[in-house]
Amino acid sequence: MGAGALFIAVFLACAVEAVEATTIVLAAGTARDWRSAGLGVLSGIALLALITAALGPAVSALPLQALRLFVGALLLVFGLQWLRKAILRASGHKALHDEEEIYRKQMSAAQAAPSRRSGMVPDLYAFTLSFKGVLLEGLEVVFIVLTFGSNARDIPLAALAAACAVILIALAGVAIRAPLARVPENTMKFVVGVLLTSFGTFWGAEGAGAHWPGSDAALLALIPAVLLFALGLAAVMRHRPTGPDEADLAHAAVAEVS
Repeated sequence: MGAGALFIAVFLACAVEAVEATTIVLAAGTARDWRSAGLGVLSGIALLALITAALGPAVSALPLQALRLFVGALLLVFGLQWLRKAILRASGHKALHDEEEIYRKQMSAAQAAPSRRSGMVPDLYAFTLSFKGVLLEGLEVVFIVLTFGSNARDIPLAALAAACAVILIALAGVAIRAPLARVPENTMKFVVGVLLTSFGTFWGAEGAGAHWPGSDAALLALIPAVLLFALGLAAVMRHRPTGPDEADLAHAAVAEVS
């Protein structure tokens, strides 16, 4: 896997997670207390750093073939899950992911919650909301960095791509103090689902002992093939009538946070 492909794949995947985490933190800080939200962010990052330090060496120490089988299987699990949701959204069988609506929902919940101080934290609700948002989305970032970076034997580059994505999205969020509704997140999730599924298939097959024609160059055919299949499936499903539950979900005002 080339350095450019590694950087782009990690950057796009981590940008999606950063958008979701930033939306949660902005809601906590705007509706409640910025200092508490900031402390929650710092605490979440600190815990993620410890998890990364503990898991990084263990993943990197695996033999390359076993690592590719392990990473390929994990990426397929995540990739197919993302791709399934992206296809359902593109075909109208699932509500589009709406960061603006999620932001309003988080704001309403935060404003309605009672205020409670705990030690150095002025507002425990804002702290907890930010901490959970950063930790949960951050765990996926750590997973992406470790799997892609370990398989390519270049964790520093994967970490750099993740850092660039997170910093860029965070700065944009702070600058506008609003949900990143203009980021084409549904399209990004579709692309990331295709990439994770393609790389998972490629590495999993290699780990199982298969040999791809052209080695890494096979990805140039595999990725478009998965993309065309996903687009075709979305087009076919778009013409399939939705059931009552699917229709309600497709036209719901609030998208599922995923």
